Amino acid sequence: MQRSPSSSPSAVVHDGAQVDAGAVLGDYVVVYAGAELAAGSAVAGFTQVWSGVRLEAGARLAAGVTLEQPDDASGHTVFGSQSKVGAGATICAGVKVGLGAVVEAGTVVNHDVPPYAIVSGSPARITGYVEHLAQAERAHWHRQADFPAVQATVPLGVGGVTLHRFKAVKDPRGDLSVGEFVREIPFEPKRYFLVYNVPTEKTRGEHAHHKCHQFLICVKGSCAVVVDDNESRCEVLLESPDQGIYLPPLTWGIQYKYSHDAVLLVFTSDYYEAADYIRDYDQFSAVVGAKPKQGA
Repeated sequence: MQRSPSSSPSAVVHDGAQVDAGAVLGDYVVVYAGAELAAGSAVAGFTQVWSGVRLEAGARLAAGVTLEQPDDASGHTVFGSQSKVGAGATICAGVKVGLGAVVEAGTVVNHDVPPYAIVSGSPARITGYVEHLAQAERAHWHRQADFPAVQATVPLGVGGVTLHRFKAVKDPRGDLSVGEFVREIPFEPKRYFLVYNVPTEKTRGEHAHHKCHQFLICVKGSCAVVVDDNESRCEVLLESPDQGIYLPPLTWGIQYKYSHDAVLLVFTSDYYEAADYIRDYDQFSAVVGAKPKQGA
C-alpha cells in the first residue's frame, strides 16, 4: 500500500493494516494489522495503533498518545472525522471519540466523547464544545446566548428552538413563577421527568427526537443546555425557575455543567417511545439532511 510522502521513514506499517495514501505517520509510529487510517488522518509520533483502532477522515493524534489495545470484549476504538487528540493523552480500549471532538493533552479517556465536545482531565470530563469548524463556512457554529431580561419568548436562531422568560412574582411568603400550556409553551404535555443528583462532570441528553417536543426548566440550581439543528449550535444556561427552553422535534440536545443541587424538569409532548429517539449524531445528521427545507 502506498505511503504518504510526508510520513516518517521510521514509521512501521504491518501487513493487513489499512492506511490510506493520504494518511501521515510520524516518528516511530507502529500500525498493526487490522488498524484503519482514513485519508487526511495523522498520528504525530511514538504511538502504537493497534488492531481494532480506526481513524476516520481528518482525525489527528498528537505525539505520545497511548492507545489501549482493543479486544473482542471492548470492541473497536474509533476517532471520528476531524477529531483531535492532544499529546500524551490516554485512550482506553473501545472508546469512540466523536465527530469533531477535542481531547486535550494528557487527558485520560475511559468513556465515549460526544461529537464536538472538548474533554480534559483524568478521567475525562466535558469542559466545553467546539466553537468553530475549520471545514465548514459557519460564522457561529457554537455560541452563547442569554435569556430575555423581562417576560418574553424569543427565537434562538437554532431551528425552532425558543427561549422563554416567564412571569415571576416576588413575595415575602415565597416566590412564584408561572407558565401556561399552550399559550406560552407550544404543546400539551403528556409526560414529565426530573433529572437530579447528576455529578457535575456528567453529560445528559445527547439525543434528538423524531416527533416528540420537549420543554426544559431548571427548577433548582443550574445547568447548561446545548441545542443543535445540524446547521448551527448554541448554548444557554438555565439558572432560574422563570427560564425555560423549548426543543422541537429533530433538535439535538445536550445538558451538562450541572450544579451540585441542580434539578431539571422536562415536559414532553408524547409518552415514552424508544423508537422516537435518535441517539447517534451521524444518524441525526442523515435524518435532518434528508428532510426537505421549509420553502424549498
